[in-house]
Amino acid sequence: MSLHWIHVTVSYALVVGGFLILAIATTFRHAAAKRRLAQLDPRAARRGQDRAQDTA
Repeated sequence: MSLHWIHVTVSYALVVGGFLILAIATTFRHAAAKRRLAQLDPRAARRGQDRAQDTA
């Protein structure tokens, strides 16, 4: 493998790794926002209970 292809492979791995890190960080940020919204909006818990009672 020539030096050129080693650089291409390493740069490709860095790009894919960077996007993977961004995707993981976004997933964690989305989960934290969802938990925070559940804390701040008490109506969401009531709507969930109302729907459970409607289906029962």
